[in-house]
Amino acid sequence: MSTQLRYLFSTTTPVLLLAVWVAVAVAQKPIDPQTTAPPPLKIIPKSERAQLDLEKDTKDRLRIIIQLATTHLQTAESYTAQSNFEAASAEVGIYHALIESALTSLATLKRDANKTRDLYKRLELTLRAHGPRLTAMRRITPLEFAVWIKQVEDFARDGRTEALNSFYGHTVVRDKNENKDPNEKPEPTPKNPEL
Repeated sequence: MSTQLRYLFSTTTPVLLLAVWVAVAVAQKPIDPQTTAPPPLKIIPKSERAQLDLEKDTKDRLRIIIQLATTHLQTAESYTAQSNFEAASAEVGIYHALIESALTSLATLKRDANKTRDLYKRLELTLRAHGPRLTAMRRITPLEFAVWIKQVEDFARDGRTEALNSFYGHTVVRDKNENKDPNEKPEPTPKNPEL
C-alpha cells in the first residue's frame, strides 16, 4: 500500500506544482495599458456643417444644432442597443461637437440680452433632457467606450451649468472671501468698549 501511495504522490506532485506555477504566472500577468478605446472624433459632418453655415439667424442656427444633436444621440442609443459600440461612440463624438458649437456661438452674444437668455434656456432644457439618456447609454456600454461617454456627459452637464449661469452672472454679488487663501487665519476683531 505504501508503494502505491508513493507512486501516486510522485506522479501528482509535479502536475500540482505545474498547475500552481501556471496560476501564479497568470495572476501576475501585467494589465494591458490600453484599456480604453480611442476617443471618438469630435467633428461635425460636412453636410451638417454646410447646413449650419447657411443659417445666419442665431435662433434658427441653435434650433438646427439641437435637432441634429438629438438625432445623433438617438442614433447612438440605437447603436448601443445593438451592441455596436464603435458606431455609437462616433455618434457621441458628433453630438459633442454640435453641443460645443452651440456653446461657442452663444458665448459670442451679449449676455444681458433677453434673446441670449432665451437661447441659453432652450439649450439648457435640451441638455437637461439629454443627461439621463447619456447616463443610461453609458451604463450599458463596456468600460473602454463608457469613459468617453462619461466625458461627453460631464461636458453636457458643464454646458448646462454655463447656460444657467447666463441668467445670474451679472446679478450675483460675489463673496469677499472668495479669492482669499483658505489656510489664512482671520484677523481678530477689536472689542468694542461701548458694549
